[in-house]
Amino acid sequence: MSDPMTSWNPSITALEVRDHLLQLEEERALALREGLGANRAYMNDLDAELAHRRALYAVAAVTEMATMRAELSGPQIG
Repeated sequence: MSDPMTSWNPSITALEVRDHLLQLEEERALALREGLGANRAYMNDLDAELAHRRALYAVAAVTEMATMRAELSGPQIG
């Protein structure tokens, strides 16, 4: 997985990243229900993607909050 800071696209909103994260969590739950929990390669890949998306979500959310704060009260300098 790449670094969330370098792979984040500012045109993607935190909400869009969150939606994809929820889809991945649903996929993981389904995989476990269907007996794929023993497929280590698949589960490791899915877990790595989940970790990456969680970090990406944090980056997107913090960036959106900082942008809104700058729009409301000016950029923070120093």
